[in-house]
Amino acid sequence: MKKHLVTMTAVMTALGLSTATSHAASEEVSMAEVMALLKAQQAEIEQLKQQLSSTNQKVEATAGAVESVASSAESIAKVADWADRTHIGGYGEIHYNDKENGKRDEIDNHRFVLFIEHEFNDKVRLMSEVELEHSLSGDGKNGEVEVEQAFIEWDYAQNHSVSIGQFLLPVGIINETHEPDTFYGVERNAVEKNIIPATWWEAGVKLQGEIMPALSYDLAVHSGLNTDFSGSKAFNIRSGREKVSQASAEEFAYTGRLKYTGLPGLELALSVQYQEDLTQGLGTDKADALLYEGHFWYQTDTFGLRGLYAAWDIDGNEAEAFGRDEQDGWYIEPSWRLTPQLGVFARYSEWDNNAGNNTDTEVEQIDLGLNYWLVENVVLKMDWADQSNGDGDSFNLGVGWSF
Repeated sequence: MKKHLVTMTAVMTALGLSTATSHAASEEVSMAEVMALLKAQQAEIEQLKQQLSSTNQKVEATAGAVESVASSAESIAKVADWADRTHIGGYGEIHYNDKENGKRDEIDNHRFVLFIEHEFNDKVRLMSEVELEHSLSGDGKNGEVEVEQAFIEWDYAQNHSVSIGQFLLPVGIINETHEPDTFYGVERNAVEKNIIPATWWEAGVKLQGEIMPALSYDLAVHSGLNTDFSGSKAFNIRSGREKVSQASAEEFAYTGRLKYTGLPGLELALSVQYQEDLTQGLGTDKADALLYEGHFWYQTDTFGLRGLYAAWDIDGNEAEAFGRDEQDGWYIEPSWRLTPQLGVFARYSEWDNNAGNNTDTEVEQIDLGLNYWLVENVVLKMDWADQSNGDGDSFNLGVGWSF
C-alpha cells in the first residue's frame, strides 16, 4: 500500500496537483482513473500532433500553389510579351475578267498573302510575307506558293537601318505598296507590271534612312534578273525574275533610290538599277542593263494624281537583234474621291518591250473605273480597259482586302 501511495504521489505531482492534495485524494483516486486520465491526455496530444502535421501540409501546399501561380504568371507574361512584339497581317484579291479577242473569260483567286513581323527588341525585327497565287499550287496547278519577303531589319543608327535577306526592291510606286485597297483598278497597272516588273523581290543587303528631314535614300546590293537570250522570251524582263529560288548569282545587281516627301500628300522619287549581265554569263556577250525610273504621287482627301516613267537600256548584240535593247513605258492616272467611300479614276498608259526594233510594237491602254470601300481596308472594284496593239478590251470586277 505504501508503494502505491508513492507512485500515486509522483503521478499527481506530474499532473500538477499538490502533495497535500494527493495525500487527501489518495484514498479516493484509483489507479484505473489515473490511467484513464493519462490516456485522455495522450489522445489529446496525438490530436494536436495530427492538427500540426495537417497545418504543415497545408502550408507546404499553399507555398507550392503560390510558386505554381508565380511560375504561371511568369509564363503568361512571356507569352503576352511575345504576342505584343509579333504582328500578323495580310491581303488578298479575287478578280473576274471578261476579255475580248477570243480570250477566255475567267474568275481567279489571284492572291492570298499572310504577313508576319516579329520584334526581337527595339532595334532588330523580322519581316516576312508568304503568298499563294491562283488558289492552288503543285504539279499541274495554276498557282504557286511564294515567300515574297523574309529579312532581318536592324536599326543600326538613328533614322538609318539595314535589311538583310529577301526584300521588295525600291523601284516604282506599287512594287513596295501593292495592297488592293491602296490603288485603283482591278489589275495592277501594265507599265509597272511589264517594264519594272512589279512585284519584284530579290535577296541581298539594303541600306535605308534619312539624309535630311523629308529626303530618304535606299541603297541595295542583291541578286539580279536572269533573262533568256534566245526564243520568244529572250530579254523579257518580267520572265527574268527568279524569285530567289536557287537563283543564279554569277552577276549581282545594284539599286538606289532617292525619295522626297517634304510637301503634304506628295511623293517624288527617282530609282536607278544596274546589272552587269542580264543573262548571268550564259549569253555570247554581256548584256549590261541599266534601269531608271521616276515617279510622282500626289494625294489629298478628294484628289489624287500618279505618274511614272521607266526605261531599260540593255547593251549587247543579242539584245539588239531582238529589238529589246530598249524597253520603256509611262502612265498618268488622275483620281477623284467623290465620297469617303466612292472614288473614280482614269489612266492612260504606253509601254513597249521591243522599243529597239523598227516596227510598231508600242501598246496603248486606257482604263476607266471606280473603287467602292465598304470599310477602310475592304474595297470593291470595277473597271473597263481598252488596249490597242495588244489584248483588246476587257471588263473587270474585283474585291480586295488588307488587315
